[in-house]
Amino acid sequence: MGVSLKDVAQRAGVSIKTVSNVVNNYPHVTPQMRAKVQRAIDELGYRPNLTARHLRKGRTGIIAFAVPELGNPYFAELAGAVIDAAAQHDYTVLVDHTAGLRERELLVCQEFRSHVIDGLILSPIHLENGDLLARQETSPLVLLGEREYDAPYDQIAIDNVAAARSAVRHLLDLGRRRIAFLGSRTGRERQPAHLRLRGWREELTAAGVEPDDRLVVATDGYGRGDGADAMAALLDRGVRPDAVFAYNDLIALGALRTLTERGLRVPEDIAVVGFDDIEESRYGAISLTTVAPDKRAIARQAVDRLVARLAGEPVTEPRRIRPGYQLVVRESTGGSHTVAGPPAAATEATPVAATEAAPATAPPVDAP
Repeated sequence: MGVSLKDVAQRAGVSIKTVSNVVNNYPHVTPQMRAKVQRAIDELGYRPNLTARHLRKGRTGIIAFAVPELGNPYFAELAGAVIDAAAQHDYTVLVDHTAGLRERELLVCQEFRSHVIDGLILSPIHLENGDLLARQETSPLVLLGEREYDAPYDQIAIDNVAAARSAVRHLLDLGRRRIAFLGSRTGRERQPAHLRLRGWREELTAAGVEPDDRLVVATDGYGRGDGADAMAALLDRGVRPDAVFAYNDLIALGALRTLTERGLRVPEDIAVVGFDDIEESRYGAISLTTVAPDKRAIARQAVDRLVARLAGEPVTEPRRIRPGYQLVVRESTGGSHTVAGPPAAATEATPVAATEAAPATAPPVDAP
């Protein structure tokens, strides 16, 4: 038999109701009484029955997190952060993989049954605004990713245009002018690749450098092989860049491999910047300079918004939250420090319809 609320109440010399109030973190308990009950909980090793607690509220205690590509280290790392954040609210996370397919995204978005999960965090690629407006599933939904939807759901994403501009600005500050972009895609303009390419164009133009479309290479996917092939194709065009900004770290790592095979030095001949700050970017033969989204903040804010909606917060004012990011400078551009980007608080909890405040910047700090 496990330790019960009654056992804790007897040890603390209080009522079962008081113990319940402490366990459920109700506010109307004095600090002295809370400490007394907590001592009894610690001494007896009491663990609440989370399943029973959720069932009493008419919930399952499970939320879902659906990503386009679980094999991508960025999404794997983000999933781990979501699991950790959900645990702080006593929720278990069911992770699903949509493979970036529209039909899978629709299935997850519209047909995840509320008797299985309490809410959904979704990172879509192909969903349209009409798909979300037509959603009949009543469980709360929080969206991750860079596309902006005019739909009654909270959305969480870093400012991809600004983040891309910070990467290109870093390369310009190093004196590079022939800066390539690897990983462009055809399709909808609000996809991340379009936003990062837009940031590339805007920063070059602002610096008085004419963007050269010959330095833009499309890829079929976002993996290491795509990056290696894109870098090879670019070099074979005979228009050699002096720097590369890649859509993500995997493309950048593939590009590094090709540069090594071609006998080119990094960063002396060609500097390379990625995006995502996956763990692998820190430990290659050449550590990778990269834009580092605050994955912990993204996960925490997504879970917090979902829990708030589950608690009954109305969706009349869906929020767009902009987590922070940093540019982590490593060997692939010849340095080792971090340039701080905008903190999450600059635009956090902003209604979708509102104008967002200009982000502040913090002074540089040393990288770990």
